[in-house]
Amino acid sequence: MSGATPQGSHTAFIFPGQGSQAVGMGKALADRFPVAKAVFDEVDAALNDKLSAIMWDGPADTLTLTANAQPALMAVSLATLRVLESEAGLDLARDAAFVAGHSLGEYSALAAAGALTITEAARLLRIRGRAMQEAVPVGEGAMAALLGLDYDQAVAVAAEAAGDEVCEAANDNAPGQVVVSGSKAAVERACIIAKEKGAMKAMLLPVSAPFHCRLMGPAAEAMEMALAGSTVMTPRLPVVANVRASPVTDPQEIIRLLVEQVTGTVRWRESVIYMAGAGINRVVEVGAGKVLCGLVKRIDKAIAATNVGTPDEVAAFIAARNPSAA
Repeated sequence: MSGATPQGSHTAFIFPGQGSQAVGMGKALADRFPVAKAVFDEVDAALNDKLSAIMWDGPADTLTLTANAQPALMAVSLATLRVLESEAGLDLARDAAFVAGHSLGEYSALAAAGALTITEAARLLRIRGRAMQEAVPVGEGAMAALLGLDYDQAVAVAAEAAGDEVCEAANDNAPGQVVVSGSKAAVERACIIAKEKGAMKAMLLPVSAPFHCRLMGPAAEAMEMALAGSTVMTPRLPVVANVRASPVTDPQEIIRLLVEQVTGTVRWRESVIYMAGAGINRVVEVGAGKVLCGLVKRIDKAIAATNVGTPDEVAAFIAARNPSAA
């Protein structure tokens, strides 16, 4: 274990989901580091599409399309990781105990851990994005954030609001932050009921489809077919899976859980609690934005959370890792 960081077994690397995208993300990395540029080139080739041009030049509404945002966010995360490997000597199998990702970020985590190639992850996320968008006609579904209710309260609100429609807990993000998903009218009812039950805020989210609920059934079927034709390898370190909030390493189990994830709840709060219970005291969010760092701090203030996704943040990571070289 020569060269291992002192905190290696107490560190998890985490990967963001949809909503963290922004025009220009990853460009500075690509301009500065050839290994990062190679990742964006690989994703463009895998999709037979100049996704990097959309990422760097926009327009924002094109980047935000689910079929673009999902592989784009994975590309930024993996490009950042490759820079950390080449510039900081990072070795996840040595320097981390777990990887985890939020929704699509689970594919980034799997690619980071070597269970998926970048090419395979890009293709799967393009299929996933399109299938999730097409599962429900635009305008028929919705998602809403319920703030100030705990998970059990949010589940009860969703059940009361559903009636003969669909309304389910989609993301258990942090204490007091649960997202519900389903039929538009049912989700709107959930916002009203949540406020009656004491929620501080209940607001519809600007999303194009009701992700992570039963209405995504057609997308789950599409992913089952896509994953059946994919190569999933044993990851080099455990991946904490969204739908069960515990580690997975078996390739067949990974595939099963990725299919289940399309309609299942993203159990992010429980995933972080699991990792903390396993000794994690530090997380590094790899890629665009710092949404997950904010959630981790709300879940467990004792966990140090940092994000890396720009050349300056890479430099700060290296300085913190090797203070004698700073």
